[in-house]
Amino acid sequence: MKNNAEHTRSACRKKYLGSGNRNRLPKLILMICVPVFLACSKSGSGGGGGPVIPIDTPVVIKPQVDPAINPTMGFFLDNWLPKTFARPGSTTPGAVTGAANSTIAIDRSEVLTKVPQSLYGNNTNTWMTQIVTEPNLMKQLNILQPKILRFPGGSISDVFFWNAEKNQKPADIPASLINADGSAYNNYWWCGKNADSWTFSVDNYYNLLSQLGSTGIITINYGYARYGLANDPVAAAAHLAADWVRYDNGRTRYWEIGNENFGNWEAGYRINTTTNKDGQTQYASGDLYGRHFKVFADSMKKAAASIGKTIYVGAVMSESVPLSWWDNTARFWNSGLFSTAGNTPDFFVVHNYYTDYKTNDGAATILTTAPAVTATMMQFVKQQLASGSIAAKPIVLDEYNITSEGSKQQVSHINGMHAAMVLGEALHNGFGLTARWDLANGWSNGNDHGMFNIGDEPDGVPKWNPRPAFYHMLFFEKFMGDRMVRSSSTDAEIRSYASSFSSGEMGVVMVNTGAATKIAEVKISNFLMGNSYWWYTITGDTDNGTFSRKVIINGKKSNYAAGGPDNPTAIEAYTSGTGNGIKVSLPPYSAVYLAVDKK
Repeated sequence: MKNNAEHTRSACRKKYLGSGNRNRLPKLILMICVPVFLACSKSGSGGGGGPVIPIDTPVVIKPQVDPAINPTMGFFLDNWLPKTFARPGSTTPGAVTGAANSTIAIDRSEVLTKVPQSLYGNNTNTWMTQIVTEPNLMKQLNILQPKILRFPGGSISDVFFWNAEKNQKPADIPASLINADGSAYNNYWWCGKNADSWTFSVDNYYNLLSQLGSTGIITINYGYARYGLANDPVAAAAHLAADWVRYDNGRTRYWEIGNENFGNWEAGYRINTTTNKDGQTQYASGDLYGRHFKVFADSMKKAAASIGKTIYVGAVMSESVPLSWWDNTARFWNSGLFSTAGNTPDFFVVHNYYTDYKTNDGAATILTTAPAVTATMMQFVKQQLASGSIAAKPIVLDEYNITSEGSKQQVSHINGMHAAMVLGEALHNGFGLTARWDLANGWSNGNDHGMFNIGDEPDGVPKWNPRPAFYHMLFFEKFMGDRMVRSSSTDAEIRSYASSFSSGEMGVVMVNTGAATKIAEVKISNFLMGNSYWWYTITGDTDNGTFSRKVIINGKKSNYAAGGPDNPTAIEAYTSGTGNGIKVSLPPYSAVYLAVDKK
């Protein structure tokens, strides 16, 4: 009986496919054979229906088709590169028992976007040492390999003079600046040529970029155009910026004018009109900034052209609907900017600190903000551009974090999960560049945005010890391929971010934002799956309740009171065969970083 079935199957296969049919199949259709059952007549049977038997028949795998470049990403995808998945060097079996209670559905053929290198950024600052002189910090940065590093950092940008020697401030700046309430204050002026060990110089910024193979985004001092005492302070500030472009000599493509200049906390928000010589208004406005932006952009681009380089210059805009405490400067910033700058900016810059300011939020509230706020922010920005008759431009999120405090939220595993989610949501919503705030800051009883301990964390934690965000961002980048593809979850508490690698494998990041364990089955369509899959599970530890200062990666953790295991890329991956499908367990408040082998 067995021999007869095999003979019949062979005859039926020849009848169905023919010896030459394979060569006439469409060239772009990938085909595999699976057993199906068809009725086939026996030769000489007199015409009766034969037995139902299996044969091999072609199944179509839909190919990937890259979509048109999203204009909110634009030229940030110029740096796109194909990516090869770095297979784990060592593995350990990780079978998952129990029935799946959720499904992650992935379609490899539905490409949402290519993944720009500029997704993976962070902020340097000028009070975190010369960086390249700190071997323990450089060790961690070489593991992380940030693709974008912003400089000189936040509000300091508006009082930063890139070419000034230590304590040699320009002659045309006032002895004091003006607060929003009109009171005077003595400001510290930051000098880019200061070589002291505690600060970060311009030359060592370029040294850092070179050592890491990173790209820069530089924030130009716009405040100088407001508080400067020259006859034409705008021209003086724009000339200073153009000189930096020439000094940079093509090492940096991305430049932005000022930092959060709609905010009453920024230098130059309010000026002394009695010392100003070009008739500027007392308070900053979007209209004024837009006119000044055009002067900066013109000077800087002419400087770049004079040395045969191309740069992109971005403008600051506000990222949300006006809040109740905003003043008129912030409230009407965008409309004023668009009315005067028009389409001059090459890109627009927004910042977001996601949670309500200085509230003691719980884990669920914090994690919910990553998808909700990111989507709302992009929708608002696009609506604002359209209402101002501005062409769609690339959008940059070059400062983000959370402001929740009171339970050490900012240094916690939960904030690490949030960082990974922001990367996924920013990519899904079309941001061209992101840069997390920041590499190092100050402990402040755990209200510390720094990715690394700057040296003031208690409990014997060593200087430059990484915080949980380091590990989550590291594994996100390793398991996110070069194309984001469509994925969905049947469980609202699991967020998934799926991708394909040009080397053939599939990657998926799954974040369990809930307080219960989930068992997820991963189903991938239009993909020729190999025999194995690998994954890392990252959870918090038992310290500090939900807001653990530590991460546990596949059972490995730090010997210190905070951070994670040393040399995380050497940790063994869990592995399992794909014969019975792909299934993983997601503990409460955890992230799983998973890759599936190609056939």
